[in-house]
Amino acid sequence: METIRKIQQAFGDDAMSITRIKQWYNRFKYGSTLVDSEPRHGRPSTSRNDNVINEVRNLVMQDRRITVRELAGEVEVSIGSVHTILTADLGLRRVSAKFVPNLLAMEQKQLRLEIAQDMLECVESDSNSLNTVIIGDESWIYGYDPETKAQSSQ
Repeated sequence: METIRKIQQAFGDDAMSITRIKQWYNRFKYGSTLVDSEPRHGRPSTSRNDNVINEVRNLVMQDRRITVRELAGEVEVSIGSVHTILTADLGLRRVSAKFVPNLLAMEQKQLRLEIAQDMLECVESDSNSLNTVIIGDESWIYGYDPETKAQSSQ
């Protein structure tokens, strides 16, 4: 008990409770060197398992404009869990009211590879084929920003 009082005085009287100091003292006394909490037993998370993640992935791939709230209602988990699944587990981000992958999917990579191979074959078979390619530099489009609701309905 005297050692515990010395520890409490060293850290300040209100820094740690005596109960917490006793727990830490006993933990180190019996050989534990870990300062982190040990894993706890309990009920596993039901909101971020493989089934829910796959269900969210399928729903987003069917309709890219689905909202987080609609997804949460469909899979019956919280909005925060759906948002975490979309961003952390599926690697998606919200762009212009639809979810898009941060990185290319395997299908997209394969399609780009096939297009590049087709273009290479065209160039190898006909050296003048690059002269027929039309590229664009800039597009100028007139934009009109209505100032009132009446102007926007015209």
